[in-house]
Amino acid sequence: MNFYSQDFLLYHCQSILDFYTDKVVDNTGGYHQNFLDNGELFDTHFKQLVSSTRIIVNYATAGLVFDRQDYLDIAKHGLDYLQNVHWQADSQTWAWTLNNHQPLDMTQQAYGYAFVLLAYAAARKARLITDDAPLLKVYTLLEQRFWQEEYGLYADEISPTGVLSAYRGQNANMHMCEAMLAAFEATGLKQFLQRAKLLAQNIAVRQADLTDGLVWEHYTPSFQPDWEYNKDDPKNLYRPWGFQPGHQTEWTKLLLILHRHAPQPWQLERAKSLFDRAYQQAWDAQDGGLVYGFDPQGNWCDDDKYFWVQAESFAAAAMLHKATGQQAYLEQYAALWQYSWQHMVDHQYGAWFRVLKKDNTKYSNQKSAAGAKCDYHTLGACFEVLRDMGHPALN
Repeated sequence: MNFYSQDFLLYHCQSILDFYTDKVVDNTGGYHQNFLDNGELFDTHFKQLVSSTRIIVNYATAGLVFDRQDYLDIAKHGLDYLQNVHWQADSQTWAWTLNNHQPLDMTQQAYGYAFVLLAYAAARKARLITDDAPLLKVYTLLEQRFWQEEYGLYADEISPTGVLSAYRGQNANMHMCEAMLAAFEATGLKQFLQRAKLLAQNIAVRQADLTDGLVWEHYTPSFQPDWEYNKDDPKNLYRPWGFQPGHQTEWTKLLLILHRHAPQPWQLERAKSLFDRAYQQAWDAQDGGLVYGFDPQGNWCDDDKYFWVQAESFAAAAMLHKATGQQAYLEQYAALWQYSWQHMVDHQYGAWFRVLKKDNTKYSNQKSAAGAKCDYHTLGACFEVLRDMGHPALN
């Protein structure tokens, strides 16, 4: 199997989409977000903002890549739901979760805003929207609610009563960098690229240099490393303790996208360093794949295997190979794919399993869950490698 080929990647994207396409649309509004391995639905009443927006990105991008109007129609269906149901016009806020199309959790999350911006960027690229106003609106709300000029980074969370949380983290800022890059590509507006550059510099260099050159997850209100936050909860879905190998490699990917648009030597240097150290520390030589987390001493604190970690890492490896010409990165790409093909990809029903134990056995029969997985990372990683290979619809 030649994993490093356009034909394979396109075939695999199609197989992932085929798992969702005939059942992802909820005819009462939005998307179904909870699937068992065999495609059966559960908790059809429950929807979460990040899944709603990520599925828009999946189908808007796939519509361009495969030149399929039905995919664009699915994306437009989700975009309408984002604008008319998640969006609460009276308060100018987005519902984080919905139950039977009614707001459930109205906490405002910068992480969620990042994916709203990303969804609008994908919709703009796919010509589902015809002007830049929706993206600029999100940017303005971010400035008003989350931007911390003193630190050049975003805060994380505002309670339903309007109180800004003391928590600061890198994850929202990482996905904000991703969204800003996409917004720049969609609009050509330099303010998005400038913000992406600032976020990348401040997290992947300034903040990482406080923690031995790797990106730590959690910070105090003054953006000093918080070594204790969730120390007793290394498996927390959104805020796990420990260094996250998948976030080091995700930053590799983002730094290389930034390098594509505004190249500077530090971007490639830091991209290589983050990937090399994460792969060396987290590769499981016994059972394959990259583990989820390691502590400041380099010991694994969560040896589960998550789908998104493998996906972001194979994209980063392919992009490093392209950027450096080094064969080692192509070999690591192949190793990640061989592991994923053997253990993560569901060859019976389609798409990827979400999380496996160290020995690659399953925890449950849930394929996807609202807020946890919609194969955005796997599709996105394949699309990013295809873009790096010069696929015309992505360049």
